[in-house]
Amino acid sequence: MTPIETLRSLLTSMGIAFDGIEEQSLAGQTMLSIKTVNGKELIGTHGDVLHSIDHLVKKMLEKGVKPEGGDTEGPHFTVDVNDYRTKQIKDIQTKAMMMAERARSFQYDVELTPMSAYERLIVHTTLQNEPNVKTESQGEGRSRRVVIRYAADAV
Repeated sequence: MTPIETLRSLLTSMGIAFDGIEEQSLAGQTMLSIKTVNGKELIGTHGDVLHSIDHLVKKMLEKGVKPEGGDTEGPHFTVDVNDYRTKQIKDIQTKAMMMAERARSFQYDVELTPMSAYERLIVHTTLQNEPNVKTESQGEGRSRRVVIRYAADAV
């Protein structure tokens, strides 16, 4: 089964009404975006329900996938509802670009607020080809953050 078929099957078995599922690419990721009028129910508080649906679909696919040639990596996609995660990603990208511009303009390092590993990955990916800045993660646990460093010779 494909990720879209698996997601469609899960939503149907849960009795969730939805208008469709669209596949799109954003920040180097495949997004499976559910379109529905019941978005709040599927997103939950701080995206908890959405995160659970994403996890369930990936686990369902892992159980059905028989890796060939020793490849044990799971499916690479993110489930979204009514562009909830897409908007979050775009907000993180916008903030990263603004802070990179600040680092270039004032020629100093800019430290971002603590972020999840997923959010830090978005920042690193967004700024990987930006001129005169380099990114690195610092700190431990929940205090881990991205530092955008000014680098005069960076590509």
